[in-house]
Amino acid sequence: MAGILITKEYGYVLATAAASALYLTCLGFQVGKYRKAAGVPYPYAYAERADAEKDPKKNLFNCAQRVHQNNLEIFPVYNTLLLISGIKYPLYASYAGIVFLLGRAVYSSGYLTGQPSKRTRGGFYGLGLLALLGMTGSTLYELVLQ
Repeated sequence: MAGILITKEYGYVLATAAASALYLTCLGFQVGKYRKAAGVPYPYAYAERADAEKDPKKNLFNCAQRVHQNNLEIFPVYNTLLLISGIKYPLYASYAGIVFLLGRAVYSSGYLTGQPSKRTRGGFYGLGLLALLGMTGSTLYELVLQ
């Protein structure tokens, strides 16, 4: 039965995970800023489509809200892969996590132009996610079958 040894380098993985949490928090604050500027009251998650098509501030709020939500949707998968792959490959997992975060930052900034099609510039985040997936598979293989 294989054991799990957490090395000192796993600290890089945890630092990457903490940076991810900080990134999500900053996006949340951004949503609040855009909400206030657009005058969209709580509990409404989005401005109405007709209003957003007429008012650029409401459109930007919708973009900020959507990009935050989109990040919240993918981060549980990313964090799981990061934390598992980091057991065997702490430095490579951290590097892949940084690529993922940089890609998500470019994705988000493109979305926040008010033209969601510009988000695709950050599509390289998928490379980081794919690397984490591969390292996770290798880590699990070693833990379960070795």
